[in-house]
Amino acid sequence: MSWNRPFDQPVPLPNGGPARTLRDAANYIKKLPKSERDCPEWRLAIHMLIDATEDRGPMMLASTGILHAIGRDDRWPRKKRPQRGGSWAA
Repeated sequence: MSWNRPFDQPVPLPNGGPARTLRDAANYIKKLPKSERDCPEWRLAIHMLIDATEDRGPMMLASTGILHAIGRDDRWPRKKRPQRGGSWAA
């Protein structure tokens, strides 16, 4: 298990330098407010990071999960969270 595994390309993070390793990404996520970390996008990104660390998943999925969670992956459309009594919309 190695949190020092590098990404093929650094993952750009908002308000800071890029994540060059799994540890960099994990440290960024740890600093997020709990309410944000608990959203489905970040929970999936965390799962993908752990899988990559334990050699159970590819590094590409770990970086893609982070990009999706911070809203920088155009391949996955973001869904707006519904207002009370509203419905999900793309």
